[in-house]
Amino acid sequence: MCGIMGYTGYEQASPIILEGLSRLEYRGYDSAGLAVQAPVKTTEPPPLQVAKACGRLQALIDKTRGGADLPGSCGIGHTRWATHGIPSKENAHPHISEDGCIAVVHNGIIENHYDLRRELIAEGVEFRSQTDTEVIVHLLSKACSNAPESEKASIIGSVLTRLKGAYALGILFADEPDIIYAVRRDSPLIIGCINNGKQQISGIMASDIPALLPLTRQVFYPEDGHIIKLTTQGISFYAYNNDTHTVTNVTKSYGDPVTLTLSENAARLGHYKHFMRKEIEEAPQAVKRTLESGLTDPDNPFFTDGALLASVQNIRMIACGSAYHACLVGKAAIESLCRVPVEVEIASEFRYREPVIPHPSHTLTVLVSQSGETADTVAALRLCKSMGIPTLGIVNVQGSTLAGEADHVFYTPAGPEIAVATTKAYCAQVAAMYLLALQLGRAKKVLSADEQEKLIRELTSVPEKMEQLISLESDLCRLSQELASARHIFFIGRGMDHALSMEGSLKLKEVSYIHAEAYAAGELKHGTISLIQDGTPVVALVTQPHLLHKTLSNVAEVKARGAYVICLTTAENILREGGLALSDVADRVIPLPATHPCFTPLIASVPLQLLAYHVSVARTLDPDKPRNLAKSVTVE
Repeated sequence: MCGIMGYTGYEQASPIILEGLSRLEYRGYDSAGLAVQAPVKTTEPPPLQVAKACGRLQALIDKTRGGADLPGSCGIGHTRWATHGIPSKENAHPHISEDGCIAVVHNGIIENHYDLRRELIAEGVEFRSQTDTEVIVHLLSKACSNAPESEKASIIGSVLTRLKGAYALGILFADEPDIIYAVRRDSPLIIGCINNGKQQISGIMASDIPALLPLTRQVFYPEDGHIIKLTTQGISFYAYNNDTHTVTNVTKSYGDPVTLTLSENAARLGHYKHFMRKEIEEAPQAVKRTLESGLTDPDNPFFTDGALLASVQNIRMIACGSAYHACLVGKAAIESLCRVPVEVEIASEFRYREPVIPHPSHTLTVLVSQSGETADTVAALRLCKSMGIPTLGIVNVQGSTLAGEADHVFYTPAGPEIAVATTKAYCAQVAAMYLLALQLGRAKKVLSADEQEKLIRELTSVPEKMEQLISLESDLCRLSQELASARHIFFIGRGMDHALSMEGSLKLKEVSYIHAEAYAAGELKHGTISLIQDGTPVVALVTQPHLLHKTLSNVAEVKARGAYVICLTTAENILREGGLALSDVADRVIPLPATHPCFTPLIASVPLQLLAYHVSVARTLDPDKPRNLAKSVTVE
């Protein structure tokens, strides 16, 4: 959700922080702010310099003249997505202590902030915002007053023991020039280090990798609860002991920084108008890399324990949003190819329903998240681990919480995904599901070596077929003009087509704000068909040969009630079937290249994503930053 950026070094901090925040705009936000340590010209350090603005980051850039109005080489910045309190200047971060000498930025949620607020108000503290974050800065101020000689890391540690919830924090103290403190718990935070070879070290903190790429490729992924001290002499890590109220330097345990291999251009827009369009075009290569990684890369094995696959009796998949839809495709593929039962659950439901898991040691739980920080999915992972259930994380971000805590990890090498609505990362997740199905089928001896090899050959041809569909963009652009004024659009399909229809409808509603719903085609007569009237757009997915006749009948039913039908189908299904042709019941047919029926969701996802994108553009919206949404959902 919120974006955090901090810098301490030898250059003016504000322009660097603003540039970093601009690379985090995809995370979703409604206000932005900066706090910078002013250059010390006297023996007494001046209060921190602060600037805030509502709306887009550009408002803060204009207000500070690109940061020029805030001198100083150490500061923190933030883009806020409102959870507690309306979007306003008062609720924007950073939050400042009453004396103006402590600043805090925060991503996450403090669950016990109401109790802490009441306690602080009783002690005379005056709150200036409605946020949960403001309690942190007042607790820090109080702790500093009670222990003025203590190390700041120890003071921060004592305050952290009072907080319940998830957080990534950046903290400035006016009386400690050129130093930033940071800490994370169940919320993403990456620490970067710049060494220019002249004994001059700069430290950077950020919520995600794109903010760091122009500055450094040397990063650390801090552990939960560790306190990080960024200075111009180096970066140190501390662990706080709540029993002794002391800190221990644990820097040596981190070793050397990790070197990022991502291209800086991967997070740049280039010649594209929007990141969403760029990332749709990158989807075929993301799928290709995912397949290569799963099939040939020894450093990214799908499983390190081959015996585990053979022992799996059933699978439970847990995810949210588009990752949940990828799991639904995975369920259909695994049950079809492997004959292993699969249950798919929404993480926010699973974690609170006291689940009963039969034979936990033989139940593989697959948890899927692009960011690896989705709060409900991480919580579900921990619940499964507490029950002794083997876990596999499918994630796109190295160093993420899910990757660090799952028993096994498969990274989808889709690269940075900037647009809020996932496209290439979703496709990579679906590709990972197919790899799981093929590995599991072979391990369970349901697939022979020849059958597995034949399916692998077909699967590796899918990226090329995805690329072919991008050539349909002009037709989809014209179609989007017709749909841009629609109030309601329905998506229907059976089996895998129903799973894909759910993702297609989600993409459309996310970026176009048109009410879009997906229904199992066979369920139309149980109420939904009453909503179909003259001109209602219906997107029908007809790609499963064994369901062709049944689905065509459902398409005919909505057509008979006046629907405007757009049909996506594999080429051979366009031919007449049982006396009924698609041309008889569909107003528009989008032909798809033929492939194994299990793999059609990857191919069909491309025109659905392009359609959603172009409808958004036709409605003069910004598809990269849909309202009320954030890329990484790190709070419940």
